Amino acid sequence: MKKYIYQQDDWPHFTWDSEELLALLGKVRNLQGKIVGRMESLGFELRSEAVLETLTLDVTKSTEIEGETLNPEQVRSSLARRLGMDIPGLVFSDRDVDGVVDMMLDATQQFEKALTTERLFDWHCALFPTGRSGMHKIATGRWRDDSTGPMQVVSGAMGKEKVHYQAPDAEEIEKEMNLFIDWFDNENKSDPVIKAGLAHLWFVTLHPFEDGNGRMARALTDMLLARADGISQRFYSMSSQIRLERKNYYGILEKSQKGRLDVTEWLSWFLNCLSNALNASNQTLEKVICKHHFWNKNATTVQNDRQKLLLNKLLDGFEGKLTTSKWAKIAKCSSDTALRDIQDLMRKQILRKEPGGGRSTSYELI
Repeated sequence: MKKYIYQQDDWPHFTWDSEELLALLGKVRNLQGKIVGRMESLGFELRSEAVLETLTLDVTKSTEIEGETLNPEQVRSSLARRLGMDIPGLVFSDRDVDGVVDMMLDATQQFEKALTTERLFDWHCALFPTGRSGMHKIATGRWRDDSTGPMQVVSGAMGKEKVHYQAPDAEEIEKEMNLFIDWFDNENKSDPVIKAGLAHLWFVTLHPFEDGNGRMARALTDMLLARADGISQRFYSMSSQIRLERKNYYGILEKSQKGRLDVTEWLSWFLNCLSNALNASNQTLEKVICKHHFWNKNATTVQNDRQKLLLNKLLDGFEGKLTTSKWAKIAKCSSDTALRDIQDLMRKQILRKEPGGGRSTSYELI
């Protein structure tokens, strides 16, 4: 019995109903054009800030999909350094953060460069710089070998596991990946956005590495979407939207991997998700423009470097409540100095006390 898609006789010759997808694809292409056009009308500084915001979301959310959490400030700092952006208050970033950032930037900034086996191996090594995934030692920079058993996607408690999917045998991976890479670089008949959706499904179906396949699939998706846009700057985050739609994502993925080679339903989901990601990018743009207007208005009012640092954190989306003690810790100053900084900004009508109060007073932007 042919349980999985790769066991079908015509694998990997995917088919889809172009007529059914036509309206969705047109909508996505229209939104892409509008977003890119709107961003290109902005100045260099604003575009760079929008790219930084988008890539920070992309890296953090792609990792969250796998159940792991990266520090957003470390991700932002790592990206800013690699993009050559002079931003105050950058923090030290861990090797695992730098690795994900390096992979994402290579995929999007070098999108025209050919995909090769060596390049994928480099990405995999970057994702796991210590050769470990959590507590487990893994083989990096080479295809999986299934030495501990077949590659399976499993959920449930020990003894009550449910197998959602079993990938092709390891001995098939080199041949299968050669086919994939050749198609990725040389097939030009499909619309680039459709090709991005196909590449995502194809790569995670092969599951060629011991770990990190989801993150690499999303990097490949971004690489093809960058080719579709024709620019290296990323203004929308597919990974952020997949994170929001994670349950549906895993559901349609499992259904497609257990289905036939007609992947119309998968591509329909992919295009809808991409459409939502494009619409959500307006929020990122508004945030960047708001920050720009704030500093245009307050450039001469705020001269204190500590105040600039904390105000930028608030404008970027400070997590939790901003208290005097948090200000002191982040700005590396005394509590008395922090309170003076805050009171000065309150007098200038930039900060105010949050309503409610409680044991410790917190502050917010006006």
